Amino acid sequence: APRRGPATPLAAERARQARMTVVGAVTERWAPEQAHPVHDHWQLAAPVGPATDLWALGALLFRAVQGHAPYPEDSTAELVQLVCSEPPAFAEECGPLRPVVESLLRQDPTDRPDIEELGGWLRSLVRSAPEPDAGAHLVALPPADPERLPMVRRKGELVRRRRDARRDARRDAASSRARHRRAGADRTARTARADRVDLMDRVDRLEPRDHERSPRKLGRTLLTLVLLLLAGAVAYAMFFMPKAGEQAGGQDRSGNSFPAGTTPTEDAGDSGEAEEPAGKPTPSASPSKKPPAEPSGDTGGEVAEGFTLRKDPEGFRVAVASGWQRTPRNGQGQVVYSRGDFRLIVVPGRDSAEQYGRDPQVYQQEHEPELQPYRDSTWAGSGGLRRIEVGGKVMAEGEFTWTDDRGRKLFVRNLAILDGGRYHVVQLRGPEAEKDQVTRLFEQASGTYEYVG
Repeated sequence: APRRGPATPLAAERARQARMTVVGAVTERWAPEQAHPVHDHWQLAAPVGPATDLWALGALLFRAVQGHAPYPEDSTAELVQLVCSEPPAFAEECGPLRPVVESLLRQDPTDRPDIEELGGWLRSLVRSAPEPDAGAHLVALPPADPERLPMVRRKGELVRRRRDARRDARRDAASSRARHRRAGADRTARTARADRVDLMDRVDRLEPRDHERSPRKLGRTLLTLVLLLLAGAVAYAMFFMPKAGEQAGGQDRSGNSFPAGTTPTEDAGDSGEAEEPAGKPTPSASPSKKPPAEPSGDTGGEVAEGFTLRKDPEGFRVAVASGWQRTPRNGQGQVVYSRGDFRLIVVPGRDSAEQYGRDPQVYQQEHEPELQPYRDSTWAGSGGLRRIEVGGKVMAEGEFTWTDDRGRKLFVRNLAILDGGRYHVVQLRGPEAEKDQVTRLFEQASGTYEYVG
C-alpha cells in the first residue's frame, strides 16, 4: 500500500507547523516523535503509533496526580523544543505510580513499556493497594428489616412552605371543632377563620409600593430640610453679615477704631507699625525689629524663606540663598555667587543688541559666552526653550545639560534679558542629580533680578 502523509521534507515541516498552530501547548499531544523537527533523513524517524498513545497516558497520569503538566505549557514552540531536548519533571508525588509514569514519559519510543506489560503493572498495583481509610467519623446504617415495607412519601411533602402548613393545621383544627358545634356557631367560626386567613395573606402579599412609599417620603423630607437650611444660611449672610465699604468708620481686627476714608494699614503705618499679612506667623516680641527686605522693583518677585535680596555693587538686585559667597566681576563681565557645586552667574548688560541682534533666543543659542561649553560639548542637550515678553523687556529662557572638564554632568537654567538695548544674563548651574534644587534657586534669582544702573 502506498505510504500516507507528506511526501517531501518541506511538506512534513509545514504539517508540523500547522499542527502546532491547531493543537497548541498541550503536553499530551506532543510526544517526542511528534514534536521533533523535520531533517533530511526524516523518513527514518520513529513512527507515530501506540507508543505515542502511551506517552499521552503518562502525561495525563502525571497531570492528574501532580496537579500540573510535566513540561511548561506557556508557549507551543517552547514546549516542542523542551519535549525533544529535556527530560520531564520528576514525578515525586505520584507514590506507587511514579515508576509507571516515568517509564511512560521516556523520550525514546522503544524504551516505553508495551500495552501488555503496562496492563500487568497496573493490575499488580491495584491488587496490592491498601483499602481506603474511611475515617473515624462513621455513621452505622440501621439493620435492614426484610419484613418492613419501604415508606412511600408524597412528592413535595417535606418541602412544603411553613405558611401553608400552619394554615392547613388551623383549618383542620377548626373543622374538627366545628363538627361538635351548632350550625350557627359553625358559620361564625368559618367566617372568623376566613378573616384571619385573609389577613395573613394580605400581610404576606404586601404590595411593593407600600415598601417603597416610606423611603421615598423620608428622602423627600430630608431634601426639603437641607434646602431650607441652605436658604436660611444664605438669608443670614445677606441680611446680617456686614458688607465691605458700607460703614463710614469701623474697627480693625485688634479692636482699634479708625476714621472714615482710611484703612487699618494706613493707620498702622502712621503709628510706625505695619500689620502682618494673614497666613504668616507673628514673630515674638523683641526690643529691636528687623527692617523689611528691599523691594525688587517692577519685577514683582517675592523673596522666599532662606533667600536674601542683595544689592550688588555692579548695579543690580537679585535674590541669593543665604550664606552664598560672592566673587567680584571677572574679565568676562560675570558676577558669580557660589556655594558647593551650585553657581549663580549674573552678567549685567555686557553685550549690546547692535552687535548680536535683538532676538534673545538667537543670542542665547548662538552667541552667549556663558553657554559656550554647551555648544562645545559632544554630550549636551537642551529643552524648555521659550520666548517671554513682559512690558518693554524681551527674554529667552531654556534648560541645558552638558559635561564639564572634570566629567561632571551639569544641569543649567539660563535666562537672557534684552533691556535698554543690552543683554543681561542670569544663569544657575548645578549637578544634574539636583534638578529640583537648581530650579528652585533659579526661579528666585530670575524672578527678582533687576538692573538699577
